[in-house]
Amino acid sequence: MIKFLIRRFVPGWQDTHIPAVRTRYTMLAGVLGILCNLLLFVVKLVIGTVCGSVAITSDAFNNLSDAASSLIAAVSARLAGQKPDREHPWGHGRLEYVASLVVSFLILFVGLELLQSSFDKLLHPTIPTFSAPAIIILILSVLVKVWMWSYNRHIASLTDSSVLRAAAADSIGDALSSSVVIVSAVAGTVLPVNVPLDGIMGILVSVLIFRCGITIMRETVDLLLGAPADPETVSAVQTIVLSGDGIIGLHDLMIHDYGPGRKFASVHAEIPDTADIRRAHEVVDALEGRIYNELGITAVIHTDPVTVGNAYVDGIRAGVEEAVLSVSDVYRMHDFRLTNGENRINLIFDLVVPLGESPDDTAANAEEIRRRLTEYDPRFRVVMKIENDYTGA
Repeated sequence: MIKFLIRRFVPGWQDTHIPAVRTRYTMLAGVLGILCNLLLFVVKLVIGTVCGSVAITSDAFNNLSDAASSLIAAVSARLAGQKPDREHPWGHGRLEYVASLVVSFLILFVGLELLQSSFDKLLHPTIPTFSAPAIIILILSVLVKVWMWSYNRHIASLTDSSVLRAAAADSIGDALSSSVVIVSAVAGTVLPVNVPLDGIMGILVSVLIFRCGITIMRETVDLLLGAPADPETVSAVQTIVLSGDGIIGLHDLMIHDYGPGRKFASVHAEIPDTADIRRAHEVVDALEGRIYNELGITAVIHTDPVTVGNAYVDGIRAGVEEAVLSVSDVYRMHDFRLTNGENRINLIFDLVVPLGESPDDTAANAEEIRRRLTEYDPRFRVVMKIENDYTGA
C-alpha cells in the first residue's frame, strides 16, 4: 500500500537524492502518522467511553501524544527543505537531525513511563481485566502501529531520513507496549494473581525501548557533531575521481554533511606536473559534475602537480614511503616534493596519521621518521606537515 501512496502523492518519487523529493517523502510519512494516530485516538476514546474502560481511554490519549512524533517529522521536513539564505548558506537540512533528537527524547520518555508503571505492577500485581471489544481494539492498534513502523522504515531507507528512522522506532515501541497489555490480559485469565506477568514483560519492553531511544540519540548526536561519511560514499567519490583522464592519485578527501541530500566534498587530485593546466581543469570540472549527478554531492576538486618519470625523485619518494611505513603501517604520505640544493635536500610532504592517536605518539613517530631519513642521507631536511584522514578510514 505504501508504494501506491508514494507513486500517488510523491511526484518524481524515483529521484530520492533531490532535496525537494525527499521533503515530499517525509511529508507523506508525517501526514500518514498524524492521520493514523488521530484515528486510533478517536476510535479508542469512543470505545473506552462506551465500555467504561480506563485503560483504553488512557491509551487513546497516548496515541494523541504519539501524533507529536509524526508532526515533528512533517514540520522538520518542511523547515529542512527551505532554500539556503544569508544566515544559513549551507541550507537547513540539519533541522532534520534536531527533530530526530527530539523524537529520541520522546521515545526515552515512553520507555520511562512504561518502566515506572511496570515496576508498580511488579510490586502490586493485579489480574488485568479487559472486555472483548477492548482486546479487539488493542489488536487493531498493534497492527496499525506495525504498519506505521513498516512504512516509516521503508521511506527512511529510501531517503536516508534519521527522523523517520526515529518515528519507526517510536511506532514499534508502541506496538510492543500494546502487545504486552494484550498478552497480560489473556494470560491473566489462567495465571494466579501473584504472578506479575504484565510487570515483568513491561520491564523487558521498556528496556528495549530505552535501548532504541539511546541508539537513535547517539547516532543523531554523531551526525550533528560531524561523523565521517559512510564507507560506500567515500569509495564512490574516490572511484569517480580516479576515473578522470590523467588523475594518478588523490588525498585530503573531506565530505561535510549538512543534512540528508545536502553534502559537500573537497578532494585533492594528483596529476603529472607536466600536464596541460587547461586540460586538467576540463577533467576536474567534468568529475565534479559526475559526483553531483551520481551521488548528489557538491564537490570541489583541487589539482596537485606531482613529479613522475624522474628516477631520482621517484627513488627518494619510495625511500620516504618505506621510512614512514616502517614506523607505522597505518601512516600514509602524500604531496611529496623535493628541492635539491648543493648542501641540503628538502623533503617536503604531508604525513597522514589516524584520528584519535595520542599527540605524544604522533610527535615521537614523526621524530623517528626524521631520524631515519637523515641517517640515510645527512643532507636531507624533513619538512613534514601532520594531518588527519577525515574519511574515518
